[in-house]
Amino acid sequence: MRFIKLKAIVRKEFYHLIRDYRSLYLAFAIPLLLIILFGYALSLDVDHVETIFVDYDKSELSRDFIRKLGASPYFHVSQGLSQTKVAIDYLDHDRAKVAIVIPPNFMKSIRADRETPLQIIIDGSDPTFGNIIRGYITSFTEQYNQKLLISFLNRQGREEIKPPVDGRIRIWFNEDLESRNFIIPGIIAVIIMIVGAILTSLIIAREYENGTMETIKSMPVRAGELLLGKAIPYYFIGLTNVLIAILLGQLLFGIVMKGNFWLMIVSASLYLSVALSLGMLISIVTKSQLMANQIAILTTYLPSLLLSNFVFPVINMPKFLQMLTLVVPATYFIDILSGIYLRNVGFAYLWPSMLVLALMFTALTTANYILLKKEGL
Repeated sequence: MRFIKLKAIVRKEFYHLIRDYRSLYLAFAIPLLLIILFGYALSLDVDHVETIFVDYDKSELSRDFIRKLGASPYFHVSQGLSQTKVAIDYLDHDRAKVAIVIPPNFMKSIRADRETPLQIIIDGSDPTFGNIIRGYITSFTEQYNQKLLISFLNRQGREEIKPPVDGRIRIWFNEDLESRNFIIPGIIAVIIMIVGAILTSLIIAREYENGTMETIKSMPVRAGELLLGKAIPYYFIGLTNVLIAILLGQLLFGIVMKGNFWLMIVSASLYLSVALSLGMLISIVTKSQLMANQIAILTTYLPSLLLSNFVFPVINMPKFLQMLTLVVPATYFIDILSGIYLRNVGFAYLWPSMLVLALMFTALTTANYILLKKEGL
C-alpha cells in the first residue's frame, strides 16, 4: 500500500465532505439532535403516574390508603372525585391513568374482618405501561394488606408478629434505576451507524453515478487503498461524534463512564470499522445513492435501534428475531457499552463481543476487497 496515493484519496474525500454541507449536517447535527432527544424525551421509567380516586367511604382508613399511595414516587394522586362516572370520563380523555374507587363501608368491613373489594381502573391503551402500573399497584396493595393483617393480629393480644422474610434489595448496577443511564450510552451505537454506515453507503455509489469510477479504475490505485482512503475521513468524524456523545452525556445528563476510557475508544473504533465496512459494501453492491441510502437505513439504522437490546429486550422477541439479532453488530456493541458504562468490567469480560465485531469487520472488508477487485481495481 502506497502512502502517497492513500493520502491523495483521503484528501479528495475530505474536500468533498467540506463542499457537501448536507453530509456534514448528517454527520454532526443529527447525532447531536439524537443525544438531546433521546436523553430528554425517551424514558422507560414509569413514575408519577396521574392517579384520581373516588372515596365513597370517607373514613380514616380510606384517607390513609390514598395518602400512602400518593407518598409513593410512582403515583401522583391529583384529586378526589365525587362519582365513578366522572373518574371514567377522566380516563377516557387521558387526564388520568389510574382511577381508584373506594366503596362505602370500607373501614367498617375491614374492622369486621370481612373481605373488602377495592376497584382499581387502569388505562391499558399502552399495554407495557399498563402492565407496569398494574405491578406497582398490586405490590402496593399487598404491602398495605400485610400491614393491616399484622396490625389486626397484634391487636388480638398476641406477641408482635414480624414477617418471616425480610427482603433486603440491593441494586448492583444502575443503582438509581434510571433508564437514562442506559439510553445515553446506547445512543452511541445508533450514532456510529448513522455516521459510519449510512454516510459511507453513498461514497462508492456516488463515484458510479458521477461517472468517475471509470477514471479511478484507470489510475494506479489498488482496491485496498481506495477502501482505506474513503473510510479514514468518516472514521475521524465517527470518532469525534463518539467523544462528543461521551462529553454531552456527562455534562447534560450526568452519565459518568465507570469503566476504562481507552477500552471504550478501542471498542468504539472496532464497531465504527464494522459500520464503515458495512456501508461501503452496500455502496459497492447497489451503485446507486438513492438505493444505497434506503438499504442502509433498513439494514443498519433500524436494526441498531430495534434489534440490538437497546430499546426493546431481545428476550421478549420471537425466536426468529432473536436469531436475527445475532448478526446485528449493535447487539455486541450495546453489550460492551453496558459493561463499560454500568458494570465497570474490563477486557476479560468483554472480549467475546469484541471478537465477534472483529470477525464481522474481517468478513466485510474481505467482501469489499473482492468486489472491488472484480470491478477492475
